[in-house]
Amino acid sequence: MVDSNQTRLHTNLEDPEEGQGSGAHMISTARVPADKPVRIAFSLDNAADDTPPEDAIPLVFPELEQQLQPLPPCHDSMESMQVYKQHCQIAEEYREVKKEIALLEERKKELIAKLDQAEKEKLDAAQLAREFEALTEENRTLKLAQSQCVEQLEKLRIQYQKRQGSS
Repeated sequence: MVDSNQTRLHTNLEDPEEGQGSGAHMISTARVPADKPVRIAFSLDNAADDTPPEDAIPLVFPELEQQLQPLPPCHDSMESMQVYKQHCQIAEEYREVKKEIALLEERKKELIAKLDQAEKEKLDAAQLAREFEALTEENRTLKLAQSQCVEQLEKLRIQYQKRQGSS
């Protein structure tokens, strides 16, 4: 039971979308006489410098961005422990999804390369088909010319033999 002259510890996380827009703030009131509350406020966003303090939160998931890291739970609070476990599960799912996306992106690149190769081969095949048609037509024309030349040669032979026979 709390003494009427003292207040209970109160923690309030503000939504970064609401109010000041400066990020998550923790406002805490410790056990002190009710007429003299002590408030401590700090922001998790907009740090003054990029160097982590010595007591920085260890990265549970090093590949996750800093703002997505699960914050260590308050071990005295079951709700905090539960939220921490859920956050870790979500972070693990996020990691798996990013891994799957990377694999799918790699597969996409492979398929695009295969498609490009197939299109190139298709164009090559079409070019070869056109060349084949042209060569087939040229062959037919040459065979016809050869046939006509053979006929003409035969006629000339016959004429030559007739001249030889008459002389």
